[in-house]
Amino acid sequence: MERLSARLLSWASLIDEKTLDQAHTTARMPFIHPHLALMPDAHLGKGATVGSVIPTLGAIIPAAVGVDIGCGMIAVRTQFTASEFAQRDLAPLREAIERAIPLSAGRYNRKVVATAEPRIAELDGLAEKNGFDPASYAGNWMLQLGTLGSGNHFIEVSLDELDRVWLFLHSGSRGVGNRIATHHIAVAQRLAKQRGHASEAPRSAERCVEGTWGRIDLPDPDLAYLVEGTPEFTRYIRELRWAQHFALLNREEMMDRVIRQVSEFAGTAVDEQERINCHHNFTESEKHFGKQVWVSRKGAIQADAGRPGLIPGSMGTASYVVEGLGNPLSLNSSPHGAGREYSRSAARRTFTHDQLRTAMAGIEFRDTDAFIDEIPQAYKPIDTVMADASDLVTIRHTLRQIVNVKGD
Repeated sequence: MERLSARLLSWASLIDEKTLDQAHTTARMPFIHPHLALMPDAHLGKGATVGSVIPTLGAIIPAAVGVDIGCGMIAVRTQFTASEFAQRDLAPLREAIERAIPLSAGRYNRKVVATAEPRIAELDGLAEKNGFDPASYAGNWMLQLGTLGSGNHFIEVSLDELDRVWLFLHSGSRGVGNRIATHHIAVAQRLAKQRGHASEAPRSAERCVEGTWGRIDLPDPDLAYLVEGTPEFTRYIRELRWAQHFALLNREEMMDRVIRQVSEFAGTAVDEQERINCHHNFTESEKHFGKQVWVSRKGAIQADAGRPGLIPGSMGTASYVVEGLGNPLSLNSSPHGAGREYSRSAARRTFTHDQLRTAMAGIEFRDTDAFIDEIPQAYKPIDTVMADASDLVTIRHTLRQIVNVKGD
């Protein structure tokens, strides 16, 4: 760990100057308490750095949570071992998963299936309790439950160091979560404009921290914030929590569908040995360094001592099942993945389809140049990220992929 300033700590050994500048800018916001923590996978993001832990007193920056509210991972360890999948053509399994789960941006279910019904009822009840209608953001939100999306979202069948079969997937709150986030980012920016180029410091934050800051100059419109105690803040928290729960249940629904397809492929029902489901884009109220703060993890997982977590690598590389060490300086957090080194456009200019095929050798995947921007070389080496995180988590299991499913 390196202390870059009084209010910025970094665990990243591989980081560029633009990302550092962005993190310093966020860390200077006066309601940050006690400091911003940069994770080993930190890279440039919209408004705030992806791979950062942002604790705030009396305010929340909606863009610091991000637009894929509740994005995260779920994994299930099965009773199967590698020997039961060896020498078998895995393409039918990949294709069955692709048929069972809508992939890619804008692709949703045609109808609400039986496994989704109780989850939708639960979300309906939570929305009613929180006083809003998710259909006002996305009329088809019910059909979005159980869909993957695109980009770096994926489904994998993997083996651990003991050759046990794991099912692993990455997704979030889909279109409805994006629209909720986008709405509240716009609200925060509108309020900032109404205050003028500078905005009043959060009053509740002033009571929590010694000193008075007066007025806050926003160095970036995406750092616009909502003040605790205001109607806008309260509405955001209620809808944010709904979207976070949607994301969690979305992963549960997809995992149940993956389990059905694996069971049919294996000819034996999956017997779950372990299930882990964790967010890495979310906000929670937590106590750190003597203060109750809003901790926004934008590309970071909660890593309290003993808490299980999941850290995926990129396509074709290792992923990890971990256990938190509860490092207080990191605000009990750890990285969420490998972290990009190349933007998507730069990766497409730099790498080739043949290089992607080489990187994915021995893994069943849909062989298309649509995934060039997801090539492992576009990301930081996951081994370096995990070495940097050695005082944040311990590694319980190292997973290697045998099947990969992604959306365009």
